[in-house]
Amino acid sequence: MAQAPSSTAQAALDNALRLQPGPEHIRTAELDAIHERALAYLNVGYPVHFRGPAGSGKTKLALALAQELARPVLLLVGDDTFDTRSLIGGDAGTRTRRVVDRYITSVMKMESETAPVWLDRALTIACTEGCTLVYDEFNRAPASANNVLLTVLEERILVLPKAGRGETAVRVHPEFRAIFTSNPEDHAGTHAAQDALIDRMVTIDVESFDRDTEVAITVARSGLAEVDAARIVDMVRDFRRSREWVQRPTLRASIMIARMAQRLGLRVAVDEPRFVQLCLDLLASRAKPGPNGVPDPRQRQMLARLIEHFCGAEAGVALRPARAGIAA
Repeated sequence: MAQAPSSTAQAALDNALRLQPGPEHIRTAELDAIHERALAYLNVGYPVHFRGPAGSGKTKLALALAQELARPVLLLVGDDTFDTRSLIGGDAGTRTRRVVDRYITSVMKMESETAPVWLDRALTIACTEGCTLVYDEFNRAPASANNVLLTVLEERILVLPKAGRGETAVRVHPEFRAIFTSNPEDHAGTHAAQDALIDRMVTIDVESFDRDTEVAITVARSGLAEVDAARIVDMVRDFRRSREWVQRPTLRASIMIARMAQRLGLRVAVDEPRFVQLCLDLLASRAKPGPNGVPDPRQRQMLARLIEHFCGAEAGVALRPARAGIAA
């Protein structure tokens, strides 16, 4: 008979993510292909690792995949302050038990017993209860903190400290699955993931989606008309291809421009001054600076030409429809 969850585990399960498809979820051929590959690896029992730059849709892919597994989802975001206790748990104070014996009315006998109280963390709960663990930006945590994952992913055993929980190892639940994400380009606050851990995962590189997928996601996330969203996506993609940037313009930039244009009621057109300013505010800070490190006027002129080219009166847009369904 399966053991009932501890009170700590039950509280975590009660607060676990219950993912449901929403109106912003879309489905395209490219997303289908990634989703089906990753789901096949997870069903065999291997963890999946989505690796890519900021704004490439890694977390959305991970959560959409976790939804497909139909198990409680625990989301963990890596942090430089993590240690092993941050993943598995540790002592969280003490509990005192006191017994007062008044069997003989004239004599009072008192016994006290103090024991540490163990508090399970996300990895322990996921391993014991068969949850799906989504470990976002796992390489922001030190490698020493993540070492506990090695036996979990390979031998399916969670090794625990000798003191505290009352057992030194836990057999991982057969329904436990793990999905990781990382950003190899963001060096600030990240750590090199140990080869032994990467070797236990199936890594899928997520750079940027094809044009149709980016347009479909931008439409779903902003509510903007497809023809206008396509103009914004094409502009951002062209800026990305130019390599005239220090911070890579991603799909997130397209979504931000489209969402604000829709909310502020701006026409996606070069003769709409507020829309032009919006694009410059979102993109100019990513452009390469001048020799002295200050903004280069020539880069703003380049961006202005991109806006005119893709959002001018003569701009043409070729669209192919996307299907609603899975989040990116």
